[in-house]
Amino acid sequence: MRQNIFLSLSADRVVGVVRIITILGCVLLWLAEPLWAMGARVPAVGTSAEDFQLPDLDGKQQSLAQHRGKVVLVNFWATWCKPCTTEMPAMQGAYDKLKEKGFVVLAVNELESEAKVREHIQRHGHTFPVLMDKDNKVANQFGVVGLPVSVFIDEHGVIQEYVKGGLLTEEKIVQTFHRIQGGKSPQAALVK
Repeated sequence: MRQNIFLSLSADRVVGVVRIITILGCVLLWLAEPLWAMGARVPAVGTSAEDFQLPDLDGKQQSLAQHRGKVVLVNFWATWCKPCTTEMPAMQGAYDKLKEKGFVVLAVNELESEAKVREHIQRHGHTFPVLMDKDNKVANQFGVVGLPVSVFIDEHGVIQEYVKGGLLTEEKIVQTFHRIQGGKSPQAALVK
């Protein structure tokens, strides 16, 4: 009889522990959902880029659609990301050379304070538009996991190149701009 009571108590404890673990697991999944959902949909090269709206450092809303008719480089970055800040002078150089020819850089900062981003941009003298993705919604929309990520979009709003990691050089940006304007086929790039 003692054995049956002991076994039934152990079974009740096991069931209780399983319930607690299940509840904790569900809570952890719910809390972590923004992290594992981030970057769930990498847009396919050759497809239309989904429009977005984000505020720039002046508080003015900018959209991808407002730049239709131009080649757009959407670059996802953060001030703490060394490769991101290292490639920004190349982006500035290409922007200075090509903006009169229909080239736009939209530097989308992820999750940082406006003050920190503004200080960085002013210190380095960047003049291209910087957009604030405070809730990471646009980064998620573009499948961003890890930084930097650069997406080249043609005049018609079609993704022509998706570059994850690595460093963009001014030469690479200029070549990609001319390839896109020349109508050559799109390509995906994974740079390590």
